[in-house]
Amino acid sequence: MRLEAAARMDVFRKLWSARKLILVVFIPLSLLPLPLIHPTSEACCAYVLMVTAVYWVSEAVPLGAAALVPAFLYPLFGVLKSSEVAAEYCKDTTLLLMGVICLAASIEKWNLHKRIALRMVMIAGAKPGMLVLGFMCCTVFLSMWLSNTSTTAMVMPIAEAVLQQLICTGLADGHTDSETAEAPEDDSAVSEKEENFDKNQLELLYRNDSSDCTKQELSTGDEEANGLGLIRHTNGHLPQVAIEIPNVKRVRARRDSQYPTKRDHMICKCLSLSITYAATIGGLITITGTSTNLIFAEQFNTRYPDAKVINFGTWFIFSFPIAIIMLVLTWLWLHFLFLGCNFRETCSWSKKRKTRREMLSEMRIQEEYAKLGPISYPEVVTGVFFILMTLLWFTREPGFVPGWTSLFEKKGYRTDATVSVLLGFLLFLIPARRPFSSSSSSCRNTESDPLAPMITWKDFQRLMPWEIVILVGGGYALAAGCKVSGLSVWIGRQLEPMSGLPPWAVTLLACLLVSAVTEFASNPATLTVFLPILSALSETLHINPLHTLIPSTMCVSFGVMLPVGNPPNAIVFSYGHVKISDMVKAGFGVNLIGVAVVMLAITTWGVPLFDLNEFPAWAVARNVTGSL
Repeated sequence: MRLEAAARMDVFRKLWSARKLILVVFIPLSLLPLPLIHPTSEACCAYVLMVTAVYWVSEAVPLGAAALVPAFLYPLFGVLKSSEVAAEYCKDTTLLLMGVICLAASIEKWNLHKRIALRMVMIAGAKPGMLVLGFMCCTVFLSMWLSNTSTTAMVMPIAEAVLQQLICTGLADGHTDSETAEAPEDDSAVSEKEENFDKNQLELLYRNDSSDCTKQELSTGDEEANGLGLIRHTNGHLPQVAIEIPNVKRVRARRDSQYPTKRDHMICKCLSLSITYAATIGGLITITGTSTNLIFAEQFNTRYPDAKVINFGTWFIFSFPIAIIMLVLTWLWLHFLFLGCNFRETCSWSKKRKTRREMLSEMRIQEEYAKLGPISYPEVVTGVFFILMTLLWFTREPGFVPGWTSLFEKKGYRTDATVSVLLGFLLFLIPARRPFSSSSSSCRNTESDPLAPMITWKDFQRLMPWEIVILVGGGYALAAGCKVSGLSVWIGRQLEPMSGLPPWAVTLLACLLVSAVTEFASNPATLTVFLPILSALSETLHINPLHTLIPSTMCVSFGVMLPVGNPPNAIVFSYGHVKISDMVKAGFGVNLIGVAVVMLAITTWGVPLFDLNEFPAWAVARNVTGSL
């Protein structure tokens, strides 16, 4: 009996280890009767859609590989020609993304992001409440332009250095927490612990090769190499990166170690979680902040080509108040959850109320900033390009006044991608050294070549998320197939019983649904599956499609309750300050805050901005065309 039980367990283990391969083979075969019994365009398109959606949600194959399924199944089933499918994989947003990545490569190469982060934290001070708020503000700002993953991986080591200073000082002098100090006692206390700060920092290895790691491997820690677990995930964030996670034993040791006080542990939890939430909030603000925003913009403009309402300016005007409100409410929620309600103690800027450890933490931040040295010429050039790109985006078609595109005779030829690619291209040409300067002080990290450009192709390639590009293209291909085959119209007809619900109720149900699904599935995959369905639903119910699509796009980023929800969560969790229960408790509150604020926005200032009270003419034209 024992031998039989062992044999059965061995079979189960082998089946479990091969579960991905079984799923890849079983799903297409089990769904194959649908197009065979009903050989219509709608049934064939539904088959391709379901197979791709299952592959995306289960991550049985890499997300980018699953996005290629429509490229060969649509032509095989006669839904779209191969040339038509191929055209969907490279759109205007692909060029927009490439230009943004060029600027991001220059920002990271010349450490401009680190200078901005440290300066903002220095302004906030070392009081726990203000320190958390300062880190959140700088993370939100950086995440507007860089990917959420890169921003978190850059800011978190800085925060960890501050936390280590807090812990080390507390262990050395555990009774000084309640004492105030006019000035730090000894500068050597910082230098003695300096080597310890780099031990728990994450390293980002930017690669172009693919990886098979899934969310399940992240949560179980099955894959380890040299004591480090290697994780790859894209879940709605622009760069494709491999994240080295500290050894699980070291993480457990951190959790079991004795913090100087319970309050110190709470500060560590609060600061760690605030960074991942701030990265998510910052990604909402710009159309290029996350890949889900890009997916929405391109699918919306493709489905409704006559709707000239979504651009960088309109999105920013709508989402910036959302981010500000979410930032304040999330900070208050985390402060209440981990630091209590004594804001006078944790948020005072008075030097007389600062403890010795807070003074040393401020000194540590100032030392990190001093290591950067004076601002360099490449940093100035990058900052100028950053401001110029933003201004050109805003003034292209502001709406209330004629934009700079009105200076050209032909209209409709220039988009945000035009600006992005132009400035990104110039970064490959402009030398990183100051003209007519013989010294190399203006360029600390450049090669010996005096004409070396601001960025090289390797710098761009290191950050360019090709998997996301293919993933977004797969979403466009699915949307095109649903449109041509008539599947989207069929789905809309099945949803007609919901016509009795008011628009806000339909939007709320959509927000709650996508925010729940995205906790366990990839953000881009979730949005790609839901966008055609919600578009068809809006057209059927004669609701302005933006009323449901914009809130759903924002809520799909709120997968913040689990470490596997998105890469920033995984990075923060790997430092060992927080447990899964802490993330679930804090993330649930942030999720509710996000949905509530988005619903508030779409029912107030979103109404006049996008004219949501009326069913627009561009949607009427799309609805009539689809019905025909």
